[in-house]
Amino acid sequence: MSTYALLADLPLTVDSYTLEGLQLDVSSGFTRRSTVIHLHGGGHEGVGEDVVYEEEDQDALQAAGPVQPLAGSWALGDFCAHVDALDLFPVEPRSGVTSRLYRRWAFHSAALDLALRQAGRPLHEVLGRTLQPLTFVVSLSLGDPPRVERVTDLLARYPTLHFKLDAMASWDDELIAALRATGAVDSLDYKGQYRGTVVDNPATPEWYRRIAEAFPDAWLEDPDLDTPGTADVLAGDHDRITWDAPIHSIADVEALAFPPKMVNIKPSRFGGLERLCAGYDYCAEHGIRAYGGGQFELGVGRGQAQYLAALFHPETPNDLAPSAYNHPVPVDGLPASPLAPRPSATGFRWEG
Repeated sequence: MSTYALLADLPLTVDSYTLEGLQLDVSSGFTRRSTVIHLHGGGHEGVGEDVVYEEEDQDALQAAGPVQPLAGSWALGDFCAHVDALDLFPVEPRSGVTSRLYRRWAFHSAALDLALRQAGRPLHEVLGRTLQPLTFVVSLSLGDPPRVERVTDLLARYPTLHFKLDAMASWDDELIAALRATGAVDSLDYKGQYRGTVVDNPATPEWYRRIAEAFPDAWLEDPDLDTPGTADVLAGDHDRITWDAPIHSIADVEALAFPPKMVNIKPSRFGGLERLCAGYDYCAEHGIRAYGGGQFELGVGRGQAQYLAALFHPETPNDLAPSAYNHPVPVDGLPASPLAPRPSATGFRWEG
């Protein structure tokens, strides 16, 4: 039986829903905002988090309030199909299709949580899967100019941490040597799949080669293979190239230039429970490893992504460090990798 088939027939009663705005000042130039969806029904509550990045879209959602026609008695799969047919944006989203996927997942994940709570069962029990300790890496940019201290300061406090780093052409030989000496760099993100964003990272064969040769055991995420020369430079590294930003569906995996050994499955980027479950099943059937990624969640979304990773790919370099590692100055006493499983007694939530 498919993963989705184990969930689709769960009974679900929705009486109403409410919205809760969250925000965190990350730096002087960026305030992260998100919205928690609270679905209420039968004396229970289910939650999911809308991780759309644009502040204007979060403002419009919260200003409009709970206007969607969600009340009724459903099977979970029918409710999700109903949500998919709705326009969840009061105004056209600035980032189009991607934002629509993020918001759809917020309602789907809240519905999954509510249906499981109404059934009195946790997600892993319904799926018949065993939760495993969750391996995670801390994702970092080293800044401009880049500073190795972003890594070494954290290692001084948390010596077992491992990292996924945003690779930059500005890294010199001294910085690369210092990073390599830590032995803690598991993944390098070329960010070559972004266009017209603040994180665009133009490719050149020379710096792609420097990174690949300097970190021969690290995963190489999202290279730009269209810029002349870059595909040739990485021709011998196909087994350690992973993909993140292009992956929204099985069709995206099948459209890659060569069969991948591993891809990033972000629940919010897949945008729906059926599509996400199908992605997990497809990767398992085709021998493709997966790792999870976050979306700078401020609330329940990070724990839900950790829960799924602990079920489907616990041992890979999941970009799902506890959210407190995202704060400008992480506090002391944060948990180390791997995270011990901590599911709620019922529902789709990760405690703490």
